[in-house]
Amino acid sequence: MSPLIHHISSDETLPKSADVVVIGGGIVGASAAYFLARRGLSVALIEKGYVGCEQSSRNWGWCRRQNRDARELPLANLALRLWEELTKEIGHDLGFRRCGLTYATADQKQLAEWDKWREVARRFDVNTRMLTADEAAAAVPAAGGRKWLGGVHAADDGKAEPALAAPRIAEGARMHGATVHQNCAARGLDITNGQVSGVVTEQGTIRTGAVLCAAGAWASAFLRMHAVSLPQASVRQTALRTAPAPDFGEAVYTSDFAMTRRLDGSYTIAISGRATLEITPQGIRYVRPFLPMFIKRLKAVEIGIGRSFFEGPDSLRRWHLDRPTPFERIRVLDPAPDKRMLATIMTRVRTLFPTVADAGVVSSWGGYIDSTPDAVPVISPVDSIGGVFVAAGCSGHGFGAGPGIGHLAADLVAGDAASIDSTPFRLSRFTDRSKIEVGDF
Repeated sequence: MSPLIHHISSDETLPKSADVVVIGGGIVGASAAYFLARRGLSVALIEKGYVGCEQSSRNWGWCRRQNRDARELPLANLALRLWEELTKEIGHDLGFRRCGLTYATADQKQLAEWDKWREVARRFDVNTRMLTADEAAAAVPAAGGRKWLGGVHAADDGKAEPALAAPRIAEGARMHGATVHQNCAARGLDITNGQVSGVVTEQGTIRTGAVLCAAGAWASAFLRMHAVSLPQASVRQTALRTAPAPDFGEAVYTSDFAMTRRLDGSYTIAISGRATLEITPQGIRYVRPFLPMFIKRLKAVEIGIGRSFFEGPDSLRRWHLDRPTPFERIRVLDPAPDKRMLATIMTRVRTLFPTVADAGVVSSWGGYIDSTPDAVPVISPVDSIGGVFVAAGCSGHGFGAGPGIGHLAADLVAGDAASIDSTPFRLSRFTDRSKIEVGDF
């Protein structure tokens, strides 16, 4: 079952030309479209399904700096500022609240990792502090006599509403002149003398000299048709949403599960780090660059074979631009939730917060997290095709950092000074013999 989402209208007419075409209507694509349109550029935002339909509405909703890889912290700092600015500029609630994030654990090793991360926090001026066992117990009052060894509180971090954010940011882009086209798959690029000259969609071709591929889990497949290699693996996760429940905190992480209180008082709940990596043709193709990550995180990932071997973004299927494509056959990537995982989640919730479990489950869903070999996003020009850029591979960190990723991508596409250093996010890091350093979180 897909999660709830705010639906927006589409523009009726596909433009014949645009300064920039953004492919993908998730949080990154919508944000990039907004910041490009705000600069006075004509922008067409193309989405094969509906805005926010995939991972942008299937995540926890956390907008965090706590426990981020140091390479991502400039993005996270930028994004936190932009969340507040976007809410004011657009004039609609995105659900963003600086409610603070609370972490509690009974795992000594995890506690030590959080304590060590404070060295990174000091470098980037992150407001965070360790919690004693008593403070963690007060902040996260678990039932059943559960004892925490300690925790962390990040006072300035927060959350936003996955059901609202991408659609309303896309509407904000429209306020600045962008057009939004849903149920309109981008089939491929028209390239002239090594330079992009158009985007071929199922509804016609848009002439353009600049394209941003922000297609999430589909980005690698889309670019592969044009001989561009983007190492990407899709990891399947499961989450659920309760009915409105008693308040046990706005955004809480425990060593058993994480939960986020939504605006209506319900909770989104999932288990951090537990996922399924399905064996696929694309996964086999990129197994070498992903080996360091698989080795580091194998204990938290199950291996399986599913339908994605034959269809979907990882299947390596090819297509023609004048015929229906995989993007049209799968408008929304909506995998079924893992029933065993749902049972595990509810067993753990009932143990720690029985009144939350008693509220009942309203919906549950699966989602595909598009990961890179180092768990750091790609925000970069594509060197082999002039005018083509990519912003994808957010590795489960994309929602909270989405406005920052979109802003940086807009800087690069527009040829403006970059708001932060884009070097760590270059696509060429996977081919220039740079050492692959897997992010810790």
